[in-house]
Amino acid sequence: MDAIPPGTGPHEESRAPMTLTEQHTADPAVEQAVTRLVDEFGTRLRPQVVGSVVRSCRQDLSGVPVTALPEMVERLARTRLQSVG
Repeated sequence: MDAIPPGTGPHEESRAPMTLTEQHTADPAVEQAVTRLVDEFGTRLRPQVVGSVVRSCRQDLSGVPVTALPEMVERLARTRLQSVG
């Protein structure tokens, strides 16, 4: 009997792998940081800029343990936004 490759069996969901952008868009650490930082920097920077900076910070922190991500992403993004705005 031939082996069935992982992820292709009848009980496996078939879905395309998420892109890096999709992964970070669905990331609660990113969503929460964007919300708080838009409130903080919204008078000086457009929300799109804040979101872009936060997603970039999340990507830069890809090796950080998940439990530390919310705080680290927000701190790094705040520092970068302060230097811009």
